[in-house]
Amino acid sequence: MILVRTKGGKKMKKQTKRYAESAKLLEAGKQYDIKEAIEVIEKMPKAKFDETVELHVKLGVDSRHADQQVRGTVVLPNGTGKTQKVLVFAKGPKAEEAQKAGADFVGAEELIPKIQNENWFEYDVIVATPDMMGVVGRLGRVLGPKGLMPNPKSGTVTFDVAKAIDEIKAGKVEYRLDKTNIIHVPVGKASFGQEKLFDNFKVLIEAIIKAKPSAAKGQYLRSVTVASSMGPGVKVNPVRVTE
Repeated sequence: MILVRTKGGKKMKKQTKRYAESAKLLEAGKQYDIKEAIEVIEKMPKAKFDETVELHVKLGVDSRHADQQVRGTVVLPNGTGKTQKVLVFAKGPKAEEAQKAGADFVGAEELIPKIQNENWFEYDVIVATPDMMGVVGRLGRVLGPKGLMPNPKSGTVTFDVAKAIDEIKAGKVEYRLDKTNIIHVPVGKASFGQEKLFDNFKVLIEAIIKAKPSAAKGQYLRSVTVASSMGPGVKVNPVRVTE
């Protein structure tokens, strides 16, 4: 799919030839089991780059209520296929620990103007020690909308910076509800092959199921879809995702 502008300035989605060819492989109305879904994605015409395969899960919860939030992290057994750049806010021994653990950038207050005034975002994840959150908090308006704000629930506010960096580099992903009660999270790269993508999917979906809030009522997994970056979504049978 590509975005095009109409004469009125509105953005509309236009199907590419490759997208249309991919869509022909799908059976109308069918819900696949996960192995079948991954197999279908593998058969789709390939883009000129290594596409990310993503999981989209609509949950039977209401994200407006604090007791129905779903959020967590999990380390994918086969990683994400992307090398994550990590920025660590720390001082003294913890800054040294971060550097030894392989952090791409380490700093403290001196980074505030660089991020605020120079739009410096050459990193994918931020880790901060708890004593630095007063400093990092000043960047809330900048980091929040980009999903970069460190958070204890995602393991990015911690004194164990070495462990946090190791997990991120190993392929830790965060899953969380958006405003429409859907989780969007990468499963891996199209080049991984079916077995590795399946292993990652299983770990992810099991973590999401385990994170079910006690306040959730009715069907928890409303819909499950997997899709490559440029391809159509393949619907997965939510009842059979753990098989």
